[in-house]
Amino acid sequence: MANFLTATAVESRGDARFEAELDPQWSVGSRLHGGYLLAVLGRAAGLAAPDEHPHLTSITGTFLTPPEPAQAQVAVEVLRAGRGVTQLRAQLIQQGALRMEALISQGRLTEDDAWWSGLEPVKLPPEADCVLVPPAAPGAGFPVPLMDVIEQRLDPSSVGFTVGDPSRRGVIAGWQRLADGSAWDPLSVLVALDPVPPASYDLGVRGWAPTLSLTAYIRRLPGPGPLRVRLAATELAGDRMDEVAHAWDADGRLIAQATQLAAVRLPT
Repeated sequence: MANFLTATAVESRGDARFEAELDPQWSVGSRLHGGYLLAVLGRAAGLAAPDEHPHLTSITGTFLTPPEPAQAQVAVEVLRAGRGVTQLRAQLIQQGALRMEALISQGRLTEDDAWWSGLEPVKLPPEADCVLVPPAAPGAGFPVPLMDVIEQRLDPSSVGFTVGDPSRRGVIAGWQRLADGSAWDPLSVLVALDPVPPASYDLGVRGWAPTLSLTAYIRRLPGPGPLRVRLAATELAGDRMDEVAHAWDADGRLIAQATQLAAVRLPT
């Protein structure tokens, strides 16, 4: 089992180009997890950014064709380096083909509380009372190797789909930890913001929901302990679904949020 730091490692090849070995453990079914892939791009962008901007603060990724768990190249371009933010473009290339691209902002995050926040943390039962998601997740129909490296415990009210009784609220919520005990950071939080299963399962819509585009904002450095994550679908139409994810740390502070557009196969 490769920990997150090892699985997202990149090696500089000079001229803002990097090499990565994409890890098959960070997968859902046979496809590499979207949040993990964004973190690989974010890792490379962080190395290309100036030292005064050490943290990823926002990222928008476009997923073109799924990369394989194998060697890949990351090309980074600094678009603008300002006093408060560095903006970059990162591209993941494999076998000579562009697989995904991201626009990234780097800055400096703190643990400071928000000046104002209008969003309360999602209410969850204690971790021990939530349902641990195994790699052979019930109802998925395919293995989820990601669950060997992410410890995810879902709110019991979110798992009715496993017995054919989804709540039809379009919400999946639960606790998340890195399975090796590592602390969350601005890059690993990207994995938490793309949780498994998708919110469509809670609407009775099973099957693959590949991410087409995902935008994430990282608000502050997470405190120690687990994250509580809420993923909610807004609308399913035209074989597309949009979802919004929020992540709070153990102190109830909003750490990050994301919006994504995914493909779904709707029932006739």
